[in-house]
Amino acid sequence: MTSVALLDYGSGNLHSAQRALARVGADVEVTSDPKVALAADGLLVPGVGAFGACMEGLHAVRGERIIGQRLAGGRPVLGICVGMQILFERGVEHGVDVEGCGEWPGTVERLQADVLPHMGWNTLEAPADSVLFAGIDADTRFYFVHSYAVQKWELADPEVIAAPKLTWADHGGRFLAAVENGALSATQFHPEKSGDAGATLLENWVRSL
Repeated sequence: MTSVALLDYGSGNLHSAQRALARVGADVEVTSDPKVALAADGLLVPGVGAFGACMEGLHAVRGERIIGQRLAGGRPVLGICVGMQILFERGVEHGVDVEGCGEWPGTVERLQADVLPHMGWNTLEAPADSVLFAGIDADTRFYFVHSYAVQKWELADPEVIAAPKLTWADHGGRFLAAVENGALSATQFHPEKSGDAGATLLENWVRSL
């Protein structure tokens, strides 16, 4: 059975994520122990709330080092919601600029929409060769709850390795809904709250480990 460590750093809907991963056949352990998190086949990084608070919690368990060490060895990591946002260089909320993990360049900023938060179901624009969205219809909706996102992809396309697969959504303007970049993947929406579609996405990720 594929092992997945669910990183516990004081943020995120751990129980829902744990149930969703178990539903698709993963052996899940909720942990803040670096040894367990590094040894698992996959690491899932959840996150809800403010960018700055999530980074404080992550630093408290040295989560940024765990993520970095896994990726240095090509070991898969999946970030969800704010767990996606903290993978970028910076987050700016209420005028406060906070440094993120820096695995990708880019800034998490407030969406340019009349209605915030962006809460509810929305469609996506996923690439045809996506691994995460394999077998999922193009008009499928996923569940979002957020007011901030990355609205510009700033990583230059590599010349040697495959370019990252980017998935976009729209709410007052386009924003990144998911990224697949080698061992590092992330979704702005909540697959664990997205019904059968979310379960399919998590199953696709678990199968890829």
